[in-house]
Amino acid sequence: MARPLRIEYEGAIYHVTARGNERSKIFFTKKDYLKFKEYIAEAQTKFNFLLHAYVLMTNHYHLIIETPDVNLGKIMHYLNGSYTTYVNIKRKRSGHLFQGRYKAILVDKDSYLLELSRYLHLNPVRAKMVKTPEEYLQSSYGSYTTTSREDIVVTAMTLGMLTGDKAPAMERYKAYVESRLGEEISSPMKKVYGGMMLGRESFIRDILSRLESENLERAEISHRKALRTGAGVEELVSALCEQYGVTLEEIAGSRRSQARNAMIYLLKKYTGATNTEIGELFEGLSYSAVAKISQNFSKQLANDKDNQCVIKKIQKHISIFKG
Repeated sequence: MARPLRIEYEGAIYHVTARGNERSKIFFTKKDYLKFKEYIAEAQTKFNFLLHAYVLMTNHYHLIIETPDVNLGKIMHYLNGSYTTYVNIKRKRSGHLFQGRYKAILVDKDSYLLELSRYLHLNPVRAKMVKTPEEYLQSSYGSYTTTSREDIVVTAMTLGMLTGDKAPAMERYKAYVESRLGEEISSPMKKVYGGMMLGRESFIRDILSRLESENLERAEISHRKALRTGAGVEELVSALCEQYGVTLEEIAGSRRSQARNAMIYLLKKYTGATNTEIGELFEGLSYSAVAKISQNFSKQLANDKDNQCVIKKIQKHISIFKG
């Protein structure tokens, strides 16, 4: 079964979800919710992360986590592992509590943190468990709208998107969330790109640039085609030819030109074309030759400011989104 690719870096913000095995309960009593939050506090001490928002439902949970260090995997291994052991001992059971691995979506904080926090806090209302978000006690909503903030939750960044003044910010946040009561809210998750990114085009471009091409070649990676398809081949070729002031035929016929090497590098990085398909554009270059040229150009690019400028200009002219 294909697994989502994990990307970790300093300062990343994730929307993390995990569901009970076969959608079964993971929280059975009020003490279970408290215990899970105790494990969150312990994990924060051990791994130094910030929790911007959370909601704990009966058979799943949502967390918005920021990782100043590169350690989401360690955080989630400790959190889910500790809680599973607790439940298994308490209920005299064995085996998996959660359904597979947790799901983590990278979040563009400037565009989606505020909206995503509202969506989480309204989750119990959408599930018809309560009529208003403040009635549901197993979420961070109280930390955003009252002075009794939980120690595990940080609200400054999200509230700061509404106003810099703390008291009015709480009032505005409450109004912001409750303005959607009774309305059908479209899930921000519908805008997730490649199964793992939620944000503006510039944000997604930055995340894609962090991906190692070797990781995307692994057969078990889910959404591999979407992650590799950054732009259409024709779109990219046209942008590059315009930038260099040459035709595709001229590029293909010049074995030592920077334009040819740049095009091979960009086609591999931003399109879904295979090495074989790329090779056919350049007088039948072999699979390995395409890979080698791309790797060499990537290394040269690190110290070549002129080529860096050219590549950035081309990137601005191609779109990673379809439709």
